[in-house]
Amino acid sequence: MHEWALAESVAATIEEELARHTGSTLRGVNLLFGELQNIDKEIFQTGLATLLESIPKVEERINIETEPARFRCGACGAEWDLASETGLSEDQREAVHFLPEAVQAFLHCPQCGGVDYKVTAGRGVTLKSIELDEPEGSGDAQ
Repeated sequence: MHEWALAESVAATIEEELARHTGSTLRGVNLLFGELQNIDKEIFQTGLATLLESIPKVEERINIETEPARFRCGACGAEWDLASETGLSEDQREAVHFLPEAVQAFLHCPQCGGVDYKVTAGRGVTLKSIELDEPEGSGDAQ
């Protein structure tokens, strides 16, 4: 599953960060999911929690925000968001889930009908921050 692969990547990054900050406890993970990724948060959180069970010193809080998808037409300059698009079928949304660039095969500029537009927001997965409690006297906290 796509969500499990993402959870594995985030868990690996957390492990690396904990290794760099020996003795620290993980307190929180803050993530930003692009709307075009269409990630099932429940599956992702279950996967990440399962993967973090094997890591010592974890008392995590997983916070996930969704960044709305935004577009800008190269021909007329119009800007719009995915929420205003009602024409995407479930099959098309599923295609976009696995390949966000596929959105351009399904959507056109609502103003001029063009297909020369860019996705300006709402793609990808961003690990915004990892919150650590470092042992006393160890220096910097994240």
